[in-house]
Amino acid sequence: MPSYRAPVEDVLFLLNDVLGIHRHDNLPGFADASPDVIEAVLSEGGKLAEEMLAPVNLPGDQEGCARNADGSVATPKGFKAAYDAYAAGGWMGLSVPEEFGGQGLPQILNTAIQEFASSANLALAMYPGLTQGAIAALLVHGSEEQKKTYLPKMVQGAWTGTMNLTEPHCGTDLGLLKTKAAPNGDGSYSLTGTKIFISAGEHDMSENIVHLVIARIEGAPAGTKGISLFVVPKFLANADGSVGERNGVSCGSIEHKMGIHGNSTCVMNYDGAKGWLVGEANRGLNAMFVMMNEARLAVGVQGLGQSEVAYQNAVAYAKDRLQGRALTGAKAPEKAADPIIVHPDVRRTLMQIRAFNEAARALVLWTALQSDIVHRSQDAKERQAADDHMGLMTPVVKGVLTDKGFENAVAAQQLFGGHGYIEEWGMSQFVRDARIAMIYEGANGIQAMDLIGRKLPKDGGRAMMTFLGEVQTFIKDHNEDEALKAFTGPLQAALNDLQGATMWFMQNAMAKPDNAGAGATDYMHLLGLVAMGYMWARIAKAAAARKREGTGSAERMDAKLVTGRFYMERMLPETAVRLARIKVGADTTMALPVEAF
Repeated sequence: MPSYRAPVEDVLFLLNDVLGIHRHDNLPGFADASPDVIEAVLSEGGKLAEEMLAPVNLPGDQEGCARNADGSVATPKGFKAAYDAYAAGGWMGLSVPEEFGGQGLPQILNTAIQEFASSANLALAMYPGLTQGAIAALLVHGSEEQKKTYLPKMVQGAWTGTMNLTEPHCGTDLGLLKTKAAPNGDGSYSLTGTKIFISAGEHDMSENIVHLVIARIEGAPAGTKGISLFVVPKFLANADGSVGERNGVSCGSIEHKMGIHGNSTCVMNYDGAKGWLVGEANRGLNAMFVMMNEARLAVGVQGLGQSEVAYQNAVAYAKDRLQGRALTGAKAPEKAADPIIVHPDVRRTLMQIRAFNEAARALVLWTALQSDIVHRSQDAKERQAADDHMGLMTPVVKGVLTDKGFENAVAAQQLFGGHGYIEEWGMSQFVRDARIAMIYEGANGIQAMDLIGRKLPKDGGRAMMTFLGEVQTFIKDHNEDEALKAFTGPLQAALNDLQGATMWFMQNAMAKPDNAGAGATDYMHLLGLVAMGYMWARIAKAAAARKREGTGSAERMDAKLVTGRFYMERMLPETAVRLARIKVGADTTMALPVEAF
């Protein structure tokens, strides 16, 4: 049976020592997040993940969801009890404004809890995760009546939320959607159409499900300019907030998937379902992008979460599994063989996953902190800088962390040998569950193209120039620090590669756009490598300071410094390979005629 332990101490170190969360106590909600409160929130959230969510992960995968004859869906045994514990603990509204029943705490704390939940039980964590995304969209674009009607119930967890975009004939190209919305004459609309791949579309864990649905109002312009967003509840709400009559929305079937079996991924049929416009007509993507960007960051967290839980179980197995002798002589002579963790190639695998996990966690939390600044700061310049960061790093967090999360789950599975291929060990589930994160909320190739085509040139490249400048300033400020030279030197080389790739695109992509398309994924990963290298440099600075001050565990700080050097020596140099691929351009990629494939 797989196990999981929430990395509470690591998150506390990142929040307090690396990111300096209390430097932002001027922001609403941050002053309430005292060190004691933060530690209590993370400890309790970790306990919930370990004791309620993780135990039903493997059984839930094996049982899956079942659609009943009446169209209702039964979730796996134990899921509802675990969900109820999540809702009862107030976790749904951790960072939601208090006026809607939330606690108003920083989003960065909610992001940490999302990682714990995703590691412990990804399929189950998606139910509250999607609800939080829907809450975010309604907070920004919902009318006062919509907020009053839906948000308190969703924050309580009594009602859950979904996002309905994809249709059978269109995936990322939402301009092709066919779902129609006809005005009813009373301010509501009648929606008709079919949506597919709708996670948590129907289930038995909440009394109502609030669907956010994109559709085209009759007579609206073609393409994405004619898309509107609607709130469509499973049950209509009565004036007193109670559940009323059933709406015309139903689950037609459950998708038979590779993984996340405990989440009900549904085909949703809208047969004249009553809905209400969210925001402005024909500007639905603007409203939906609030939820989509929330979801993309959350999906990046899912990639990290699967990498972390796979790593933890691989470490436990490597310490216990006896096979062969160490190359330098027996390490456990009293036993028939040494544990496989003594072998360098096993260590290499574990160190690669660990070095990624710690840097990725820092990158995720740093980005979540920028989200808090965007939504809470009164300083327009500060908000703009944070928004620039969010735009630049969202495709990186989503694309790089999920690519590497899946890769790391496979690598961890490999350490189990044949046992990794056997379902009861749980490693197969981590691999299968991690795979979807590379696909949904915009496949990773789309994320790379978004980065190159939209985010990089936006505002004259302001976001990228700011990031490059920040990393360069850090290197300059710490170049003479002996404790950090193992970090600043490799980081400078990697930063040079990123600058070289950026300049190459500027010189070669405008006249020949295929050059950008062919190098987009490599550029996304190059930026991710540098961003995580920068995180490691900041982690190393904080760890070295802890050692000098004699605070905390010197052993833990030494482990961080060693892990960080491993990243700098063996992982960060990949930037040179990515740069070489980018500079090749698109010639051979695009050379073969279509019929030659």
